[in-house]
Amino acid sequence: MPESLKRPPERIGIRYEGNALPILDNVPRRRDCPTLIEILLREQQELTAADLFSRDHATDAIPGQARYYSKLLPASPPGPGQQYAFDVDLDRCSGCKACVTACHSLNGLDEDETWRDVGLLIGGTASHPTMQHVTTACHHCLEPACMTACPVDAYEKDSITGIVRHLDDQCFGCQYCTLACPYEVPKYNADKGIVRKCDMCSDRLADGEAPACVQACPHEAIAINVVDTQQVIENAEADHFLPGAPDPQLTLPTTHFKTSRVFPRNTLPADYHAVNPQHPHWPLIVMLVLTQLSVGAFTVGQMLEFSLPPQLLTAFRQLHSTSALGFGLLALAASTMHLGRPQYAIRAVVGLRHSWLSREIVAFGAFAGVACLFAGVCWFHPSNWLASTFGVVVVAIGLAGLLCSVMIYVFTDREFWSFGPTAAKFVLTSAILGIAATWLSILVFGAFVDTPTAGILSRRAGVPLVQALIVTTAAKLLLEASLFRHLLHRRQSPLKRSARLLVGPLAGSMFARVACGLLGGIVMPAFLWNELAADESRGLFLVISVAMLFVACLAGELLERYQFFAACAKPRMPGAIP
Repeated sequence: MPESLKRPPERIGIRYEGNALPILDNVPRRRDCPTLIEILLREQQELTAADLFSRDHATDAIPGQARYYSKLLPASPPGPGQQYAFDVDLDRCSGCKACVTACHSLNGLDEDETWRDVGLLIGGTASHPTMQHVTTACHHCLEPACMTACPVDAYEKDSITGIVRHLDDQCFGCQYCTLACPYEVPKYNADKGIVRKCDMCSDRLADGEAPACVQACPHEAIAINVVDTQQVIENAEADHFLPGAPDPQLTLPTTHFKTSRVFPRNTLPADYHAVNPQHPHWPLIVMLVLTQLSVGAFTVGQMLEFSLPPQLLTAFRQLHSTSALGFGLLALAASTMHLGRPQYAIRAVVGLRHSWLSREIVAFGAFAGVACLFAGVCWFHPSNWLASTFGVVVVAIGLAGLLCSVMIYVFTDREFWSFGPTAAKFVLTSAILGIAATWLSILVFGAFVDTPTAGILSRRAGVPLVQALIVTTAAKLLLEASLFRHLLHRRQSPLKRSARLLVGPLAGSMFARVACGLLGGIVMPAFLWNELAADESRGLFLVISVAMLFVACLAGELLERYQFFAACAKPRMPGAIP
């Protein structure tokens, strides 16, 4: 045995000499090997990985990051008639989602927030199946729908790079861009109350560095290229964007998806046949129904002005104009609940030149102002010619606001929100609820103001109002039922998806809507018609009938507007297997 092992271990203490390593005293150890504490203390004197990287980078011991990814960036910036665009090589994309993670980390997104997504295309036959992953983000379109739709000009398209940026400070969270964009690019952040989206890491590009998704892809499936805008327009005409994707003619997207393979003709997104209810936007549901109720009530009241003696309507006009105004103001209050940052609602007028939402807000703001003047004139000068003049102006502005409401949804180019059906639904809702609200005003007028005059009103105008209510309700229910004919079609069209939603996940609301429509718009008016025709209307029966009629009609229209949002099959980029 060596002599060093035969001797007993020495014990030494810890002492320090200048900047040297500490010397351990009174610690038992063998002289020929360091102890664990000595090893750890020595390691503490060494540079960390971050320190070593910083030192090597400062001395140019390693190349800059831009050198690694130079081939994934264009050699020169865009020139006239050009812009930056994503270039995706589908043959290289493996669906690893490294691009999603990198984008999420660099931009500090919330846990459930993504600006880049990975979908899946499938097709072929059982013997020769095809599966293709697809990574997608903002396409920085030539004609971005998000920018055109935005009522506060919270989007800008850079005149040199073509990048579409979202201005977070300008946004007030109306979420209209999420409906207008056919590619599901803008994402609403409820915590911040604004919408956010990909900006192609424009700050990185300005420094000659590739975006996060480009750098993170292990297969170099994503690159940045310079594209000619005229070429993008020509490519969109040929409709060779991506199988199952929305029509590129909508916004002229600039992303280029390339592959050396020829996809089978039946190649479709993996979630192509999936149907899921969409977000209902309840504040918008309430706002739309109540604004149309208010416009309808003023319109029906004005029609009575031309068909009944003025002295019969003088006192009734006061109550009816006030109640119609109240519903309109309640609608405007409900609309602010849909904003992520309602304190900036005044900004909505900024996009008046191009946004239908701005036009709707201005129109209904003017409608509320003139309606207030009309109600005031009715109370203080009920027989004055101003009352009739203001009444016509209120109806005209209200109908203009109704047209703006229709165009808000027509602009999105969704088949379920096409002009004809949407305009018909909104106008018929105004008619149904306007008639029901007028009946309610007659009932309240008779109970609290002038019973004899209310009795004359109900006899003179009751039967025509009831007949009109039955006709309009039947027409609206038939219009809604016409959607189900698409279930007989073989093609999986957007309208067939909407019909499948109504007979599937939304079947309960659909049956409730039909029940309320039949009760409030046909059954109760039929009983009321019978009583009025026999001139045997009883006070209690009239009160119950009109109250049930109004509540049922209002509930039915709220349910129909819920289906208007929830059953709208939106266009989308390829998704994953549901």
